[in-house]
Amino acid sequence: MSEIFIQTFFLYFIVIDPLGNTPLFLSITQNMDINKKIRIALNATIIASIILLFFALLGSTLLSYLNISYPAFTIGGGIILLIIAIEMLFDKRQQRKEEDIDLNSDNVSIFPLATPIIAGPAAITSVIVSVSDIGTNFTNQTAGMISLVSVLFLTFIIFFVASKFSKIINKKIIGVISRVVAIILVGLSVQYILDGIKTCLLYTSDAADE
Repeated sequence: MSEIFIQTFFLYFIVIDPLGNTPLFLSITQNMDINKKIRIALNATIIASIILLFFALLGSTLLSYLNISYPAFTIGGGIILLIIAIEMLFDKRQQRKEEDIDLNSDNVSIFPLATPIIAGPAAITSVIVSVSDIGTNFTNQTAGMISLVSVLFLTFIIFFVASKFSKIINKKIIGVISRVVAIILVGLSVQYILDGIKTCLLYTSDAADE
């Protein structure tokens, strides 16, 4: 159970990227007082939690309904994560997110903070793949859900601290951390792709034997 928690926590922390999203949060809320920033951070993380938990609980059912096989989704998710990792390595992901920010949104806690900044396509894809990969074991699934909630709670804490001490946030340090994380994400995304291909080959082999 602890191994599942650590693995999924690390995965969710990478794809949700609370450290990388902090400068975006501060940019969106730059003209707000501290109390409003904290309220926006809380609302955004709650809404993002609802979105991600929805896909964690119903993602596998949705795939089955759409006739999307687990290997196909795993390979697709791995490719998406690989693209994101490459963007992070070359600092393109942060630039793209900044360009997509809508400072005139009526409710920034929903858009763009909750989605797509916190609960974006990569996070949703990773949640579905991770839950499917864990299997039906209740204890392991519980560990995965707790890790997801823990990362989202940590995201709020980071936003909370950033609201209090916005002047000491160093974008260069965050950039270095993001690049280190991106290297790990490259390996993780390639592993997803290999696992998907391996499962496909097993399905093909079993079908041929029959």
